[in-house]
Amino acid sequence: MRRFFQRLLYKPVSRLANRFSSRPNKARVNKALSALYKNITTKPGKKGLVIPFDIHKDKFIILSDQHKGARDGADIFAKAAGNYLAALDHYFNEQFIYINLGDSEELWENLFVTVKRHNKSTFEKEKLFIQQDRFVKIFGNHDLYWDNDPLSQISLMQIYDKAIRIYEGAVLQTIINNKPFEIFMTHGHQGDLQSDGNWFSKWFVSDIWAPLQSYLHINLNTPAYNNQLKTDHNRIMYEWSSERKNMLLITGHTHQPVFRSLTQLEILYIGLDKAKQAKDLVKIAELEKKITGLHLQGNTQPDFNGYLDTYFNTGCCCFNDGDITGIEITDGCIRLIKWAYHKKVSERIVLEECKLEELNILRGAE
Repeated sequence: MRRFFQRLLYKPVSRLANRFSSRPNKARVNKALSALYKNITTKPGKKGLVIPFDIHKDKFIILSDQHKGARDGADIFAKAAGNYLAALDHYFNEQFIYINLGDSEELWENLFVTVKRHNKSTFEKEKLFIQQDRFVKIFGNHDLYWDNDPLSQISLMQIYDKAIRIYEGAVLQTIINNKPFEIFMTHGHQGDLQSDGNWFSKWFVSDIWAPLQSYLHINLNTPAYNNQLKTDHNRIMYEWSSERKNMLLITGHTHQPVFRSLTQLEILYIGLDKAKQAKDLVKIAELEKKITGLHLQGNTQPDFNGYLDTYFNTGCCCFNDGDITGIEITDGCIRLIKWAYHKKVSERIVLEECKLEELNILRGAE
């Protein structure tokens, strides 16, 4: 019976979720991001941290959107837990600073005590980073509890043996090509009318969506989702970031990986254009085949001229095949990485990378 309802309801539920899951308002997004960045950089320590770094020595891994749950049918993190634990082992041993960019715990669907009981191993791995002062935890809309509940400090003590500070964002600062350079990081739910922690959204997720998701075992975070054109929310985030000077923005929230302001599909379109200019027929055929396989809603090539390298998105740690994605900053590079199971063993895969000094974001006075 469950399989019958899965087949019957999966597509319409997916369409509804994609249509209504995000209602970003550009004016609200712009106002919220600008206010948060100003607050962090003028009054560091309250809303967020300012972290000076050396691009050739310091290492950062940025992961978001685990949505750790109760290991039931509604827990979209369950399949990805193995990859997440393997990734934390790697980054801890390699001396990375771990920046958790929000929605780490699914506290709209679950009580904290439930999440704590079913995710002890992940909290123990995260605690290792805390003990070496290599952990920055930022809240999102689904774990807003960390910011607004007076009992949250007690909860942090229970999972980490320490009541760490939880922030809304962080700013990395360095010098590249003799110019100041910043990386502004926040979860990215700011300005999203459906995801700002309002009571209706939380009620719908906990009382309607979670039971349905649990019964049908539906996880809409499919790997194909990151192969579409940017969501409206990601596009608005890009537009805000493109107006900043010598700064890039990294968010999560949308579960859609973005690298240098482009999704995987958009990167393929650009490669296709270059192949056509070079008259490389083999490459053209290869890229067109990939695009046809990824993009199921038409084949009109968008115009990406003029895009700046100002926006990145971590993706998520809860894809329905168990993959997780994130952003690395190390060795003078920024990378979009994926951890995936290969013969039941977790493997790190570099999807995209470039040198920080190659970003076209490094502009002079305007």
